[in-house]
Amino acid sequence: MSHDINIVKKPWGYEYLVYQNNDVGLWFLYIAPNQSTSMHCHPKKTTGLVLLDGEAEISFLADSRKLKSIDKVMIRRGLFHSTKAISDKGAFIFEIETPTDKQDLVRLNDQYGREFKPYEDCSFEQLKTDNCLWIEEPKLEKVNTYEFSNCLLKVECINDIEVINNKKDKDIIVFLKGGLYRNIEGKSHGVTIPGDVGFAEVIKKVSTQLDGIFSETIIITITKN
Repeated sequence: MSHDINIVKKPWGYEYLVYQNNDVGLWFLYIAPNQSTSMHCHPKKTTGLVLLDGEAEISFLADSRKLKSIDKVMIRRGLFHSTKAISDKGAFIFEIETPTDKQDLVRLNDQYGREFKPYEDCSFEQLKTDNCLWIEEPKLEKVNTYEFSNCLLKVECINDIEVINNKKDKDIIVFLKGGLYRNIEGKSHGVTIPGDVGFAEVIKKVSTQLDGIFSETIIITITKN
């Protein structure tokens, strides 16, 4: 499936690929009002969700959590979850997958009858429109800026940890490549890695206890307009 050019139609709305490299895939999801994804899990991948606009409820098997823009949640591999739009305009969401594998999907139950079906095939695809977002790979120490879903997105390729330390506390940071590390016995161990999503306030606190940032780390900073 050529997701780089196509929208995937869903019974709850639609999704399409916004950015991809060897480490992560970043997707945009629109969930229509009062519609919900299946209760599903990804056995092999970790998922980060960032609510850009609207409101949503993330349900797990034992509890649930409501999100307002901008907010985020990290979902470990194998954790069953479902996302429902609970605002009149629906929910506008970034989904960050590590690694990228749309077939890594197990649906437990689904209000649209897809429990035993795999990810949608090419018959559910349609061409993107001019309003669809595509994020270009940033050059070193340059910033690609986008306005999307009532948010400001800054995509940067950085070598200096101070770029992160200068972010506003309520900004959300998504690591697309590289990350922060700690040196142990001469070896660099990644602490924040591609696919990680967090508030700048927390990441800045962690960074004070670490040793540096991997060369040419790529991040997205998300700020509410």
